[in-house]
Amino acid sequence: MPLKDILVHVENTRPGRSRVAAAASLAARHDAHLIGLYVLHLPDIPGYIRVQMTDEVLQQSQMAAIADGAAAEAMFNEAAQLAGIKAEWRNVEGNPLKMLALHARYADVAIVGQRDESGDSGPFDPDIPDQLVLAAGRPMLVIPFVGEYPVIGDRVMVAWDASRLAARAVNDALPLLVGAKHVFVIAINPSADEDEGHGEIPSADICLHLARHGVNAEAQHVFADDLGVGEMLLSRAADEGCDLMVTGAWGHARWRELVLGGVTRHMLGHMTLPVLMSH
Repeated sequence: MPLKDILVHVENTRPGRSRVAAAASLAARHDAHLIGLYVLHLPDIPGYIRVQMTDEVLQQSQMAAIADGAAAEAMFNEAAQLAGIKAEWRNVEGNPLKMLALHARYADVAIVGQRDESGDSGPFDPDIPDQLVLAAGRPMLVIPFVGEYPVIGDRVMVAWDASRLAARAVNDALPLLVGAKHVFVIAINPSADEDEGHGEIPSADICLHLARHGVNAEAQHVFADDLGVGEMLLSRAADEGCDLMVTGAWGHARWRELVLGGVTRHMLGHMTLPVLMSH
């Protein structure tokens, strides 16, 4: 069950080019149709400032945004041609979150970029990854803003806590897991309470389920008091040489995650490899 439709959020930035290259590589691996979505962002100028600006200045601003979209389209088409894939370009105007969520609903997975605190991630709301996973109803593959990721899905780490969100993430990731060379399913600080759903051997039951789908999965569990769950997951992924992390997103109400921290927020802020998230 390979991926058939992949949506990638295209920006004419350095992280945007890396993201498109990763998306094209993934589409080639799955013989998937790649959709490049560019959201035209016209400056939101308050009325009291707009009345002081000349028509020429406003027109120049609009032309710059259009030119940026044309450059992004050329970059996307070149990446698709190099990868030898079927591709489609979409240039839309509107609220970035709403447009991404809408178009993502007609794809198997949406590929977006990690927030870049340095300011090199384009003109969009930096919380797009945080909000899109809640709004789209589709799994979201977040690409770090640093690095190149030509291979995604050879060695995959699945974060397992026996929750609804983890089960949803595993199901959404099946097209990637089936094609992986090795899958590690890891439970961090699993509870011995039977009601928690881990079973006698943490991660073993979900690995058995995956094996029936032809997935070579290895069950692991770790107890650690000195590191947070997010830190431990990223550390274990580095130890195993993984190129993809699979995890559920926003296990608690989002306001609690914002106040107390949380695995999702840590992952989005400190990721060192692409992360597939589901809610």
